[in-house]
Amino acid sequence: MSQATQTDIDVVSEGRIESVSGPVVTATDLDARMNDVVYVGQEGLMGEVIEIEGNVTTIQVYEETSGISPGGPVKNTGEPLSVDLGPGMLDTIYDGVQRPLDVLESRMGAFLDRGVDAPGIDLEETWEFTPEVTEGDVVEAGDILGIVPETKSVDHKVMVPPDSEGGEVTAVESGEFDVTETVVELDSGEEIAMRQEWPVRQARPTENKRSPDRPLVTGQRVQDGLFPLAKGGTAAIPGPFGSGKTVTQQSLAKFSDADIVVYIGCGERGNEMTEVIDDFPDLPDPQTGNALMARTCLIANTSNMPVAARESCVYTGITIAEFYRDMGYDVALMADSTSRWAEAMREISSRLEEMPGEEGYPAYLAARLAQFYERAGLFENINGTEGSISAVGAVSPPGGDFSEPVTQNTLRIVKTFWALDADLAERRHFPSINWTESYSLYKDQLDPWFVENVAEDWPEVRQWAVDVLDEESELQEIVQLVGKDALPDDQQLTLEVARYLREGFLQQNAFHDVDQFSPPEKSYLIWQAIKTFNDEAFAALEAGVPVEEITAIDAAPRLNRIGTQEDYEAYVEELQGDIEDQLREKY
Repeated sequence: MSQATQTDIDVVSEGRIESVSGPVVTATDLDARMNDVVYVGQEGLMGEVIEIEGNVTTIQVYEETSGISPGGPVKNTGEPLSVDLGPGMLDTIYDGVQRPLDVLESRMGAFLDRGVDAPGIDLEETWEFTPEVTEGDVVEAGDILGIVPETKSVDHKVMVPPDSEGGEVTAVESGEFDVTETVVELDSGEEIAMRQEWPVRQARPTENKRSPDRPLVTGQRVQDGLFPLAKGGTAAIPGPFGSGKTVTQQSLAKFSDADIVVYIGCGERGNEMTEVIDDFPDLPDPQTGNALMARTCLIANTSNMPVAARESCVYTGITIAEFYRDMGYDVALMADSTSRWAEAMREISSRLEEMPGEEGYPAYLAARLAQFYERAGLFENINGTEGSISAVGAVSPPGGDFSEPVTQNTLRIVKTFWALDADLAERRHFPSINWTESYSLYKDQLDPWFVENVAEDWPEVRQWAVDVLDEESELQEIVQLVGKDALPDDQQLTLEVARYLREGFLQQNAFHDVDQFSPPEKSYLIWQAIKTFNDEAFAALEAGVPVEEITAIDAAPRLNRIGTQEDYEAYVEELQGDIEDQLREKY
């Protein structure tokens, strides 16, 4: 059931409230099915059927239930919770059940009243429809009928609904239409408009799910270089409070090379979502030069909003992402955070008196997480196009304990793990991704792309960097016991090389105009420059040059400044020459 005004609702049955427990309401004498949308009480609070036992129907209400009392009416619409799909979703901010917040604010101000609905897309705004089919063409479910310029950055592709039987086009219109007007008629009598509805808990159909083979280029060196994510892949960003989860996800939203971004603020602090809402409209898109919001849809369900709406907001977001994937776009979906979503499930489950699982979470926690992440992927669509959804979920484990259920169940599903470290954040090392705990299972299948598009020796140079960082981790334990000066010269030199990898490659300044985005070509050249220093330094050491003289050369500190250089290719070429000259002079 999409969010139309309540006067438009067709009521198929009506019952009475029996009991109220927070967002969970039970009703009697209600003829309903699972997941039907209902309206509760005189205020008409929106809810969803989640349990039916005999004559008693249990409902989770998406709004504050204070003032609701037994005996009040419950009206059933007979339709599941659905979203409005069509032009107008980009450059829009929704709540968890796809009510546009700017529309609600214009009606009632900053604080939302209860029982207020608004359509997910503007039903009166007109769009320029340019058909791509003509009379006599035969179309099937999912086929593209025409193009609408939704924003400066994205063309919206009007499609045959996926549940349509298709047929021969008997009439097609071009020009200005609102989303409810018919633009194509079929010989079956079906009239197709630009607007679709789709149940949020049901995945949209596809032809085939493929193994991803292209990286989602994020512009973050530690992610693209060491722990890449595929287009159509899944990733988790767990980390304790203050470790940079939200900033990391915002950087991904800003700089990843996806066509569409769907950002779900699920139960996070209001000030963080305010920052997103304030910043995104003013941010330029590094890909198109237009506003970033022109290819972004925001879903804001903050921690002070009703808990039940938090449970549905991830489904709203993934359904919108699937709609753009069906057009052939690559979509990046950010869920911040799945822990708050799981906590909402736990609260609802406890009010239903279900048998709790580990740490009070419901026994179906792992299944729900899997259902969400499995809707991501690289797909062959039913219309012959290819599209992807890359899902990145932030996890907020209490106290940074990665052994808690949400983190552990997420790790069983996702294939990329970016572990944020509070100690690195305290040392102002950002992004604070711990390179010893993180991993990516996409590396082998993405290496051919990096070899073809960046450098033939990409895998070898990356492995060299990983080996140096691993060796540094082992040496640090010894250094803490006996001090750095007690190590042999070659190990002291390894620590120095690893320091440049940490400071020059792994660290990245999200607030520097140049360093905030680093293409893979730049990341590779930084590796090469540090490797040049490594090779020349060890050659000098073997020739008898003291390690103190090697590390004291003027060129070495410039390794840390490559990230901030606009003309990084010329800078690296000059730097490598200076390193070779200065070290070879010594032997």
